Amino acid sequence: MVRTTRRNASSAEPSRNLTFGLLDTVGRSVIVGEYDDQAFPTEAELAARYGVSRSVTREAVKMLASKGLLGARPRQGTFIRASEHWNLFDADVLRWLLDREFSTAMLRQFNELRLGVEPQAAAIAAARADPADVAAIAVGLNRMRDAEAGRDDPLQADIDFHVAVLRASANPFYIQFRDVVATALRTSIRFTNRIAGRTASIDDHAAVYLAIARGDADAAFAHMHTLIGNVLELIAREDDGD
Repeated sequence: MVRTTRRNASSAEPSRNLTFGLLDTVGRSVIVGEYDDQAFPTEAELAARYGVSRSVTREAVKMLASKGLLGARPRQGTFIRASEHWNLFDADVLRWLLDREFSTAMLRQFNELRLGVEPQAAAIAAARADPADVAAIAVGLNRMRDAEAGRDDPLQADIDFHVAVLRASANPFYIQFRDVVATALRTSIRFTNRIAGRTASIDDHAAVYLAIARGDADAAFAHMHTLIGNVLELIAREDDGD
C-alpha cells in the first residue's frame, strides 16, 4: 500500500509541474495582452499549442479562473475577464502585472496600499509581538546592515524585515498580505533604490524596529508611515522628471 502511494505521488509530480508551467505561461500571456485581439483558445487548442494533456490544460484554466482572469459562458466558452475582476492580491497575478511594461503609476498604487496596511500592522505588532517576533524583526534589520556591507542580499533582507513586521502583528489578515508585499517589493525596492542612489535607509527601518521592541504603538505607526511615505515621494519625483 505504501509503495502504491509513493508511486502515485511520483507520477503526479510531472503533471503538477506541467500544470504550473502552463499556468505561468498562459497567465502572463493574458495579462500582457497577447489575447486582446483574438478569442481565448479552447482547452484543446491550448493543449495542442503547448504540448500538454487536456487534464493539465483543464486544471491550469481552472486555476486562472480562480484568480479572476478567465470566465466561461454556455455556448461561448472561456473568455478573458475585465481587469477589474483580476485578483490583485494573488501573488501570481501581481508578478505577471509587474512583468508588463514598467509603470510608476502601479508602483505608486501599490505603495499607497502599503501605506494603508503596514503602519497599522507595525502599531499592532508593538502591542502584541512576543520576544520571538521582535527577534525576527531584528534579524531582518541586521541582515539589512550586512547587505549594506556587501554580506547579504539587500533586496531579500528588506523584504524579510517587512514580512517579519506583518507576522509580528499576529493578525492573520495582515500576515497573509506578506505574499503581496514580497512579490511587489522585488520591483519597488529595485526602482526606489535606483532613484535614491542607495539601498533602503537603515535608520528608518531601525526606528520601526525600536518602536516595536519597546511597545510604542504610536511611534511604530509613525515611523512605518514615514518610511513608506518616503518611497511615495521618490516615485512622485520620478514622475515629475518624466
